[in-house]
Amino acid sequence: MTPTAIPPELGAWFAGRGWRVRRHQAEMLGASDAGQHALLVADTGAGKTLAGFLPTLAAFCPSRSEDDPPPEGLHTLYVSPLKALAHDVQRNLLTPVSELGLPVRIETRSGDTPSDRKKRQRVKPPHVLLTTPESLSLLLSYPESADLFAGLKRVVIDEVHAFATGKRGDLLALCLARLQALAPQLQRAALSATLADPESYRAWLAPWGEVDTVTLVEAEPGAPPVVEILLPEEERVPWGGHAGRWAIPQLYEEIRRNRTTLVFTNTRFLAEFVFQLLWEANEDTLPIGIHHGSLSTEARRKVEGAMARGELRALVATASLDLGVDWGDIDCVVQMGAPKGSSRLLQRIGRANHRLDSPSRAILVPGNRFEFLEAMAARDAVDEGQRDGDPFRPGGLDVLAQHVMACACAGPFQEAALLAEVRSSLAYAWLDETAWGRILGFVANGGYALRAYDRFRRIVRDKTGVWRLTHPEHAARHRLNAGIIVDSEMLTVRFRNGRQLGKVEERFAASFSPGDTFFFAGMSLEVELVRDMEVIVRAAKKSATIPSYGGQRLALSTHLAGRVQEMLADRAGWGRFPDDVREWLEVQDWRSRLPAPGELLVESFPHHGKHYSVYYTFEGWNANQSLGMLITRRMEEQGLLPGGFVANDYSLAVWSLKPVSDPVPLLSPDILAHEFVEWVTESHLLRRAFREVAVISGLVERQHPGKRKSGKQVTFSTDLIYDVLRKYEPDHLLLEAAWADARERLTDVGRLADLLERAAGQLVHVTLDRVSPLAVPVMTMIGREAVPQGAVDEELLLEAETLGAEAMRVGPGGGGQRAGKWR
Repeated sequence: MTPTAIPPELGAWFAGRGWRVRRHQAEMLGASDAGQHALLVADTGAGKTLAGFLPTLAAFCPSRSEDDPPPEGLHTLYVSPLKALAHDVQRNLLTPVSELGLPVRIETRSGDTPSDRKKRQRVKPPHVLLTTPESLSLLLSYPESADLFAGLKRVVIDEVHAFATGKRGDLLALCLARLQALAPQLQRAALSATLADPESYRAWLAPWGEVDTVTLVEAEPGAPPVVEILLPEEERVPWGGHAGRWAIPQLYEEIRRNRTTLVFTNTRFLAEFVFQLLWEANEDTLPIGIHHGSLSTEARRKVEGAMARGELRALVATASLDLGVDWGDIDCVVQMGAPKGSSRLLQRIGRANHRLDSPSRAILVPGNRFEFLEAMAARDAVDEGQRDGDPFRPGGLDVLAQHVMACACAGPFQEAALLAEVRSSLAYAWLDETAWGRILGFVANGGYALRAYDRFRRIVRDKTGVWRLTHPEHAARHRLNAGIIVDSEMLTVRFRNGRQLGKVEERFAASFSPGDTFFFAGMSLEVELVRDMEVIVRAAKKSATIPSYGGQRLALSTHLAGRVQEMLADRAGWGRFPDDVREWLEVQDWRSRLPAPGELLVESFPHHGKHYSVYYTFEGWNANQSLGMLITRRMEEQGLLPGGFVANDYSLAVWSLKPVSDPVPLLSPDILAHEFVEWVTESHLLRRAFREVAVISGLVERQHPGKRKSGKQVTFSTDLIYDVLRKYEPDHLLLEAAWADARERLTDVGRLADLLERAAGQLVHVTLDRVSPLAVPVMTMIGREAVPQGAVDEELLLEAETLGAEAMRVGPGGGGQRAGKWR
C-alpha cells in the first residue's frame, strides 16, 4: 500500500536519532489512516513495537491535531503475553513521548499493579494502557467498562503468535469482540516476527473473519542470523541426557569473551540447574543472573533492570524472556538443549543484538545425539526462513463460560446481542444457538446435575430475555478467580524478614521438613518452616536439590521432526556431521535400518532378560507417551506381559516378558476408539483436564475473600464434581471441554492419529539380536523417567557409554541384523 505522510515532528525525531522511518512503519500508519486493521510481520529489531504505536504517537502530534486539544480518555490499548514485555515497552515508549513533548500518559496494568492504581485507572485512565489478556478481561468485567472503552481508538497486540492459537487467544478474541461492540470505531493491529501462516492470523484478527479489512504489512528482511552448534572439544556428543552439562566450561569461556550472554533453557528446572553449574565454574565471580516465571516480581524486576543497565555478563532464562524484551547489547544467545521449533529458535535468537541491519549470533548446545540432529534441522530452517507454529482450533467452551460471566458482572445483557458479539470472533464463529443455550445454562446453574445447589446459581434470565447476576457478590468472586493459566498450586518462598524469592510447586514443597535444603533463585536455601502456603527459609551452605516443575513440555514441532527424518535419509549429507554422530548413523544403517520420511520403523531385540520394541515415531513426547499407554494395554490383552515403557520426542521403548513378533495389531487405528477412550476415562488425564476447565469456567473457585484454597482442596472439589457429572450428566458441558483438552493438549491425539495412519501403510519391523545404536538414547532413560532432567546426567552418561558400546559392536560375533519384516 502507499505509505502515508509522517508528521514532521516524528520525522525530525527519527532523523535526530540517526534513524529513518522504515517502509513497514510508514505502511502501518497508512493502514490506520485508511481505516484498516493491520497485521505486521517483521524481523526482530525492525522496530515492530514503534510501528504499532506510530498511529497513536501521530494522533497526539500538534501537526495532526491542528487547533484541536489532544485526545482525552483511553486512546490505545496494548496487549502482550508477558508482564515483563509490557514494562519494557512502557520504558521504551516513554522516550519518544518525552523527547517529542507529547501530552501522553502511559501506564501498565497486570496482576502486579497496586489495587489503588487499578481503581484510579477505571475512573481516570491513561491515554495508553499496557496490559495482558487476563487483566483486560477483568477490566471489562466492571460496570464502568462501557464508558471507559467507548472512546478507544486502537488495540495493539504484540507477539500475537505467542498466544492467539491457545486459550489465552480465545479469551483475547472475546475481549476484542466486546471492545468492538463498545467502540465500533476501534482499529486492531497485531505484531509478530515469526508467523508461519499470516493469512490465518489475518482471519483471526478481523472482526467476523473478514480478512479484507486487515492490511498485511511485511517488513524488509533483516541481516541473516549466525547460528553455531557447540560440540565437545575432547569428548563425543553424548548418547543421552538433556542438560548439556558437558558444555559448561566452553559456555563459561564464551561468557568471558562477551559483554552480555543470554542463556535460554526449555524448563525452569534446567534454568536453575544451568545457573548453579555456571556459578560453580565462575572463578572470576562475573555477575550472572537468573530469570523465570516462578521468581518473585521483585526478583524479576531487579534482574530486568540490571540487564537494561548492562550490569550483567550473563543471564539464564526460560520462555519468560522469549518475547520482545529489548536489550540491544546482548552479544550472543545460547540455547541449552534442543529448540523444539524453528520459530521459537528464531524468537530467541532475536534477543541478541536486536538490530535489523546487524546479524544476531546464537549458539545451540545439544544435550544428546538426537538433539544434535534437531539443532542442525532448526539451523537449516532458520537459514531458509522456514517458520512453524500451532494451528488454530475452535474456541474453548470453558473460556467462553468465563467471558459470559465477565459480561454479566459488567451489567445485564441481552442473550441474542451477546451471541452475535461472540460470533464476530473467528474462534467462536461456529457457535450455534443450541451450544449457546448450553453455555448460558451452565453459567446460570452449573448444569442439570448441579442446579439444586445455590452456590452454582450465578446468573438468571428475566421475562424479557435479559440476563443478570443473581447476587452482586458473584462479581467480586469472579474477579478473584478469573484467568486462563492454571498452574500447579504454588507456595511462596520467603525469608523470615518477609522478603519473597518466588514460588515452588505444592507437590515439591510437600516433601519438605525443617532443615531440608533446596536450590532456588540462584541460592542454596534451608527450610525453617512450611505453613499457610508459605515456605520460610534461610540461606544455607550445604548442597541442595533443585525444585522441579510440572508444566507442559515444549513439543517438538512437526516441521522439525520431518526435517530430522529427511536428514537421516540423506546419507550424502552426513559428511557435515561430527565423526561420532556419522559413525552412529552408519552402524545403525548397517545393523538395522534408518527410518525414512513417512515410514514407521519398529525394532525388536532382547536385553537383560526382557524383550524390547522401539517405535521411531518422531511425533513428540506427548504423543509417544499416549502411544505407550495404549500399546501396553493391547499387549496385556494379547498376553505379552508388558513391563513398562519410556518415551522421548523421537521414539518410544516398550518392554515385556514375551517378544512382539508382529507390531501391526498393536497399532491398528481402532485403538483410538477403544483403548484410548478407556485409558483417558480411567486415568488421571481426564480428571486433570476437568480440574483446569472447572477452574477456568468458574465452576470451582481457587480463592475466596481473604482465603485461598490449597491445590489439594481444589483437586478434592473438582474430583467430587467430576464423579457426580460422570454418573448423572455424562454429556455435561465441562466434560466435553475436558475431553477436548485431553485429546488435543494432553495426549496430542492429532499426531497420534497421523502416526497410526502411517503405521497402517508404511510400517517396517526389524528384529535384532541386541540393542541398536538408534535405540540407545531412549533406552538410557529407563528407570529415570520421573527424575528431573539434568539431575542424573553423569550417571546416565556412564550407563549410556556401556550400552552404546554394545550397540556399536560390528566385529566378529557382533551379530548384525537377524531378520527383517516389511509391512
